[in-house]
Order: sequence, then C-alpha cells, then structure tokens
Amino acid sequence: MTEHSVAGRVVVVTGAGQGIGRGVALHLGRNGASVVVAEWKAHRAERTVAELTELGVPAAASVCDISQKGQVDAMVSETMERFGRVDALVNNAQTFRPQAPVATVGEDDVDVFYASGVKGTLWAMQAVYPHMREQGWGRIVNFASAAGIVGMPGYGAYNASKEAIRALTRTAAREWGRDGVVVNCVCPGAASKRGQDAAARDDEAHREFMRDHPVGRQGDPEDDIAPVVLFLCSDASRYLTGQTLMVDGGAFLFA
Repeated sequence: MTEHSVAGRVVVVTGAGQGIGRGVALHLGRNGASVVVAEWKAHRAERTVAELTELGVPAAASVCDISQKGQVDAMVSETMERFGRVDALVNNAQTFRPQAPVATVGEDDVDVFYASGVKGTLWAMQAVYPHMREQGWGRIVNFASAAGIVGMPGYGAYNASKEAIRALTRTAAREWGRDGVVVNCVCPGAASKRGQDAAARDDEAHREFMRDHPVGRQGDPEDDIAPVVLFLCSDASRYLTGQTLMVDGGAFLFA
C-alpha cells in the first residue's frame, strides 16, 4: 500500500447512497480504495455501486439499517467475506426529523436521532474494531455537526445526538489508540442535493448565512469534504486522534 493514500484499503461508508456519503465513496474509490456502500435503501446503494463500478472501483452494496445492531454486524461480516479486511469506517448515515424547539421536542425525535446517529455510530465502531485491532491498523471517521457545538436553535435533539457522537469519538480514541486505531470526527459544511433544495425554499436565510461566510460558498461533498475524509482514512493521520475537524470553509470559526 502506498504511504499516505487509500490505495488498496477497504473502506465502509454508511449512508453512501446520496449526498455527502456518496461524494466520500466516489472520492475514496477514485483514489484506489475498495468501497462498501452501507445504505438502508437498496436502490440508493445499488446506484452508488454502479457509479463506482463504472469507474473500475471494487465495490459492494450492503443494505443495512444502522440503528439495528444485528444488521450492522452482518454488514461488517459481509465486508470481511468479500474483501478479507476492513481498514476504515466512515460513519456518515443518520436519519433526520423536522426542526423543533427544545420545549416541544418529542420522544420520537430523540429516539430517531439517537438510534440512527449515536447507536448506529457505536454499533459500527464496535463491529469493525476487532478486525482493526487484529491487523494493528484502523481508521474511523465519525460525522458530527457545527449545529451541536454552537447550539443551533430548533435542532435540540439533533444537536444532542451529534455531540454524543463527538463524545464517543474522544472516548474510543483514548481506548483504541494503542491498537493502531485512530478515531476522528468531521463537521461538514456541504451543499448536498437536500441542502440545495432547503436553501432554495428559504433563499433569504441562505443569503444571510453566506454573507459572512469566509470562503463565500457552501462546500461540495466530493471535492471539499471527501479529501479530508481521505486524509483521515490514510496513514497520514497516524498521529491525529480524538479530534473534530471543522470542514466548513470557516463558516463556524467561533465554534
């Protein structure tokens, strides 16, 4: 394997059927990784795998509801059967709920965010860890959000789940570093198709946000977010663990 690259590595990307996850999967594949697309909707998984296959990337789809531990364990077992190893895990997937102020956050809101975000991240980390420990090398990249760090109004349940993911990241970094497994977190600022649609629905708010944006634009999943994830999945990040990288063009410098 080439130093500081992902050539020859096997990477699992959850939620890779669309948006940031898809961009990460494509970028890692273009740079030599074999990619497992873990996605709860089969047609999305197959669509991304078809794109990767067209690029000549060894890829596999695994239909997986990350909130279900048994399905996550099965997904990692399938990865081992297909590729014989798992080098990196990108925990991108999380189910969303409508915005709600803290005073009206419901039990369903909390349950969905914690089941898909916190538990899903934890189950996947637990599933890959024994394999990474055995080979003495592993990379785990979790996804959080600046919204949780700054306490963005209207996102109470979401913010809490993302901050819990950052706590898991720091704890695993302390516990697994001696095993050659480094664990870091990314807070992305990217305009996925969903984000672009949301901006179009509330164009005034979007313009207000972009007015003070240091770089002056939203990020692109494949060109702006994925290269940082690639770094975190490579040997270049061997001395970086337990950290949160704000990959947002400086939008939340105060975070």
